[in-house]
Amino acid sequence: MAEQRDHVAAILEAWGTERPGLDVSPVAIFGRVTRIEHYQAIAVRQVWRRHQVDSGEYDVLAALSRSGPRYQLTPTELYRSVLVTSATMTERLDRLERRDLIRRQPAARDRRSVLVGLTERGRTVFAKAHADLLATEAGLLDGLSPHDREALAGLLAKLAASLERPEPG
Repeated sequence: MAEQRDHVAAILEAWGTERPGLDVSPVAIFGRVTRIEHYQAIAVRQVWRRHQVDSGEYDVLAALSRSGPRYQLTPTELYRSVLVTSATMTERLDRLERRDLIRRQPAARDRRSVLVGLTERGRTVFAKAHADLLATEAGLLDGLSPHDREALAGLLAKLAASLERPEPG
C-alpha cells in the first residue's frame, strides 16, 4: 500500500530537507495527535450543539449514567470522577438542575449529604447525545480497518500508561 500523506508528513519532509540530522520523530506522533484532536473537537462540539449540552455537562451526565442502575452519586464523587474543582461541579450541577436533567436530594442515610441523580429527561438527553457521540467518533475512524483501530488503541494505551506512571520518589 502506498504511504498515506498528511499535513505532518509535509512538515517532517521539510525538516528533513532543512535540518537532515535533527530527530523530529516525536512530531510524527504528537503532531498527528494534535491534529486528530483538532478534528475530533470540531466534530464533538457539533454533537454537543445538537443536544444542547456542553462537554462538562456531558461528563456529569456520563458519570451518573455509568454509576449503576440508581444513577446517583454525591457531588464529591462526581467532581473526583470528572477531575474538576468542587466550585466547578456546583456550577455544572446548578445548570443541569435548572434544565431538569439532574435532581439533588438528601441522602437517605445521612440527611446532611446530598445525592445527585439523573432525571428521566437527563437519561433521555444523555442516551441520545451518547449515541450521537459514538457514531460521530466511529465516523472519524472510517479510514482505519478494525485491525488498525485495535492496533492504534493498543499503542495509545501503552503510551498513556507510560505517561500516567507516577514519578519515582
